[in-house]
Amino acid sequence: MREPVLREIDGRAFQRGLNGLLGVYVAAMSPPEAQLPGRLAIMHRHASYPGFRAFVYERRRAFGATPVGFIYGFHGAVGQWWHDVVNRELSTRAGYEHARSWLGDAYEVAELHVHPDYQGRGLGRTLLTTLCAERGERTVVLSTLERHPETPAKQLYRSVGFHDLLSAFEFPGGGPPYAVMGARLPLARVNEPASR
Repeated sequence: MREPVLREIDGRAFQRGLNGLLGVYVAAMSPPEAQLPGRLAIMHRHASYPGFRAFVYERRRAFGATPVGFIYGFHGAVGQWWHDVVNRELSTRAGYEHARSWLGDAYEVAELHVHPDYQGRGLGRTLLTTLCAERGERTVVLSTLERHPETPAKQLYRSVGFHDLLSAFEFPGGGPPYAVMGARLPLARVNEPASR
């Protein structure tokens, strides 16, 4: 099997390719089908946020390319749903100044998914470190499912300097508990301790 190819895509290409990217999301996360139209609308809207950047791994064939992994993010700001919900909870649990130190100048990783057939090959790590390279923000933040034992995704995040900002956090509207994680930028190099 040929190795997938990594490329950056702009907001318009991201929006045009959403159906293929959503297929990777479904394969990786197995969400209820009823949630997919809402997820598609959210991802479409995110492409218009400031600092939007996206990368995709594609399997290339003679008849075209199929996405097998993707990541995107943007500059977090007041008025964005995730930012406001997390800021409110982090302020409540740890204080306003602590929340501001993490979210006041943050790059938000909104989605990172790799098709199960391609997991365990370093694609997720490359996507994450590529997206976060040379960012001008102070911090990078994300949320990931809270599971025990820890998921491979959470282990990946820890390996490049992320740590828990919120544990067992339930977003409004129900659903499973999440960990909200943050890291100082630039990310720690693989296998090096993160600076605090």
